[in-house]
Amino acid sequence: MGKLIQFDPRRGRRNPKWTRASDYGVPPPGRSPRGPGGPRNPKKTWRQAFAEMRPFLLLIGLITVIVVVGDGGAFEPPAFLQTRPEKVQGDFTRCGPGRGAFCVIDGDTFKLGTRNVRVVGIDTAEVRAQCPAEVVQAEISTAALQRWLNRGPFQMTARIDDPQDRYGRDLRIVKRIGADGKEDRLADFMRAEGGARNYRGGRRGGWCD
Repeated sequence: MGKLIQFDPRRGRRNPKWTRASDYGVPPPGRSPRGPGGPRNPKKTWRQAFAEMRPFLLLIGLITVIVVVGDGGAFEPPAFLQTRPEKVQGDFTRCGPGRGAFCVIDGDTFKLGTRNVRVVGIDTAEVRAQCPAEVVQAEISTAALQRWLNRGPFQMTARIDDPQDRYGRDLRIVKRIGADGKEDRLADFMRAEGGARNYRGGRRGGWCD
């Protein structure tokens, strides 16, 4: 007969060290393994972060090149490419004999002392007109510009490189901020009330057609 071996209940117990799923490398439901033995979420390197940001950086660079290299009198650059606002307040007369320190030359240009300032983004009829129709339009535009400037204080900003046109005029974005925080842009006013045209660079159209 075979030899009977008495059953020892202690031998049937599992090793108390192996009582949890995590002890076998299996994470509990709904939790990720942690600790030195479990996988961790990999951290991005600066190269990976740069690769992800590269399309946005290229877009910003392209916009910057277009704005800076392009005609400064044609486009209003984004705020981060503009200078700090310059505040202006004064009474504007018509330029000519007996003019004041601040005066209006035509519908898109005015003087601040010895400085000539041209409004960005618009074109108006010239005071030195080439036909009767342009004479009429030039007077409408000049009167509208003088009216807007004399409404009260306003501010001017420029592209960060502070450009001038070929005539030495400072190219400026001109606007007024109301008490309610709304912007009153001179270029928009001149298009609506002063007969101004959009100016997007290049050759300007005539007013006698």
